[in-house]
Amino acid sequence: MNAAADATPTWWVICLCADWCGVCREWRAAFDEAAAAHPTMRFAWVDVEDEDDAMGDVDIETFPTLLIARDTTPLFFGPLQPSGAQFARLLSSLTQPASAPGAVSASAAPLLKRLAEGVLPR
Repeated sequence: MNAAADATPTWWVICLCADWCGVCREWRAAFDEAAAAHPTMRFAWVDVEDEDDAMGDVDIETFPTLLIARDTTPLFFGPLQPSGAQFARLLSSLTQPASAPGAVSASAAPLLKRLAEGVLPR
């Protein structure tokens, strides 16, 4: 058997927010609830201003913005209405076995790499 083919993928759900953002502060509880409901996924809260170097040229204009990836492949990168139900639907749709990556900004993969190298917990 091929161990690599049988390996469980590492899912990253990264919320890109700012400490000064009231919407982000309100959204945090729903994000934490989703993390508790999906213990096999890795959730990370990243303050874009604290991690300016890792953000590079990526400018987040709408909060909250999510970066969701399976291993090193970004599947979603964009803003999300701060709704727990909408978030749950998004996670469910992306984790379906037949789910294929959609069109994701070209900046998502390099951002994920920079975050993985210096910001995200190992």
